Amino acid sequence: MLPLHTPMRGLRCFCVAAECLSFKETARQLYLTPSAVSHQIKQLEENLNLALFERKTRAVVLTEAGKRFYQAIAPLMEQLAATIADFSQTERMLAVSISMPEFFASELFVPRLIGWSEQYPNINLTLETVKSRRDSPKYTDLSIVLSGKRPEQKQVYDLFPISYVPACNTQQYQKWHSKGYRILEKVPLILHQARPHAWHQWAEHVGYHDFAPKQIIQLDSMFSVARAAQQGLGVALIPLPISAGWFSNGSLQRLFEQELLSRDRYYLVRHDDDPNRHEIQLLIDWVLQSFHLNTAEQLS
Repeated sequence: MLPLHTPMRGLRCFCVAAECLSFKETARQLYLTPSAVSHQIKQLEENLNLALFERKTRAVVLTEAGKRFYQAIAPLMEQLAATIADFSQTERMLAVSISMPEFFASELFVPRLIGWSEQYPNINLTLETVKSRRDSPKYTDLSIVLSGKRPEQKQVYDLFPISYVPACNTQQYQKWHSKGYRILEKVPLILHQARPHAWHQWAEHVGYHDFAPKQIIQLDSMFSVARAAQQGLGVALIPLPISAGWFSNGSLQRLFEQELLSRDRYYLVRHDDDPNRHEIQLLIDWVLQSFHLNTAEQLS
């Protein structure tokens, strides 16, 4: 054990002074005054009962005892500094950023963040939301994207596909469900403007070949599409499994069971490829565990 009367500050001052051979420069590097440096080294010399420096008019030089002491203590001080740095690294706050469609964020990602926060309390998370695929998101370490083809980046992870199902609120379901497909020609049909032909594709998929809708309303966000159907504006094509919560809590009802399968899939893309940023890989692993296909199937 280091004797209690041997202060660490004195050892640190000594090592810096032994390297630069100037109490003034030592003071500058350690943000101290030259007199404070001189006092700490003098106190160390008294504790050791050794003269470590020879003071000259414009400089200081190590004594023979000072040279031997420096050679012995310097590696230990470096090891101590490295050990402290290692432990500080494990405890310091890290940061990672991710972007995703706003509907994915509100319906899946944010509700599960409690699990992330409990598991990784030392990682700050920045979430950027994207309203539509045409928007250019800010640069982030990771992104979750909805695409009809696999992104071209090096590190891409497949999450799950989506399908679309006709849905409305409970009151309209009770009035419209028994009337069959023809009801779709008498009420407003709602969809996301990124898929303007989705209703015709759904009709073709179910064999409704002479489909002639009365009115189609296009909205610019999936959240707006779901809210419009919930509030009774009409029948909307709602994505599954991402909208499972709207059905489980009764906000929406499936007007018909037939789903329109889509080529669209959610992908997780890594943009920062720095292998030393382990916090990014931790978020990747968490997303894959939370939102992979098996989990998505359970939600549907």
